[in-house]
Amino acid sequence: MSNMRPLRPIILLVALTTTLCLLPNAAQAQLQQNYYASVCPNVESIVRGVVNTKFQQTFVTVPATLRLFFHDCFVNGCDASVMIASTGGNTAEKDSPDNQSLAGDGFDTVIKAKAAVDAVPGCRNKVSCADILAIATRDVIALSSGPSYAVELGRLDGLSSTAASVNGKLPQPTDNLKQLNSLFASNGLSQTDMIALSAAHTLGFSHCSKFSNRIYNFSPSNPVDPTLNKTYAVQLQGMCPQNVDPRIAINMDPITPRQFDNEYYKNLQQGMGLFTSDQTLFVDRRSRPTVNTWAQNSVAFNQAFVTAMTKMGRIGVKTGSQGNIRVDCGAFN
Repeated sequence: MSNMRPLRPIILLVALTTTLCLLPNAAQAQLQQNYYASVCPNVESIVRGVVNTKFQQTFVTVPATLRLFFHDCFVNGCDASVMIASTGGNTAEKDSPDNQSLAGDGFDTVIKAKAAVDAVPGCRNKVSCADILAIATRDVIALSSGPSYAVELGRLDGLSSTAASVNGKLPQPTDNLKQLNSLFASNGLSQTDMIALSAAHTLGFSHCSKFSNRIYNFSPSNPVDPTLNKTYAVQLQGMCPQNVDPRIAINMDPITPRQFDNEYYKNLQQGMGLFTSDQTLFVDRRSRPTVNTWAQNSVAFNQAFVTAMTKMGRIGVKTGSQGNIRVDCGAFN
């Protein structure tokens, strides 16, 4: 019997180690499809109705909502902290310099969907703003000819939102592959996920100031970024002269700007990625094969995009005392 005594601490250590390994995924385990089936079974159809109405009013709803979800998840996790309005005592995430270009239609979509959900007696204060944003994002993608997919739900809304927390958390237009991979890896996302999610740039627009460095004074020997298609560069210069208002908006995808598709990758093959962070996916040999594959195979791209969106939706999920369900998406309870 005495020979067996040393085994007990080892067994306890193994059990403790196993428990600790499971803890990082505890929040993710809460997420599930049809999470609100027993309390608000029609939540997805309610949100879809609001999104449809917004979509008919303005196409900007699509890229604005998709971008809002991305910016939310990458800062403090998918907890709708990006929705919080600044107060006299706190500058919130949405007023960070990196979030200044977020279009109001994304916020408006979530706010109106939340109001529609809460208008149903059984649903009132039962569905989080974070989950409504996740559902709306899926719906705008589908409305723009992209893939539809089952959304995992069960997120709580976050209890903190500061502009300072945004610093260094979002990809920049000038990022190279190493920088992009590092940032996405810090959120549990692979290079494949990053390349798939980058295709969100097949929708929406950018301001001239975000890419003017590529078409003017790129370097002493090359005024224009040599990786940029020459004809495309001339077109961009025509739309964004050097002294133009930097807030003028240019379509991210010059071919099919209102359709979620794999044209993004075809554009990269032609040197027509608007940002350095786009074009680097084709320029860099480590990511080029994936770009080439998805440029030719839209089914494979759609599958990879859904996988990446699902993984992104699990980042930093709040559970228990870490969050709550906000009455007003723009303010803490």
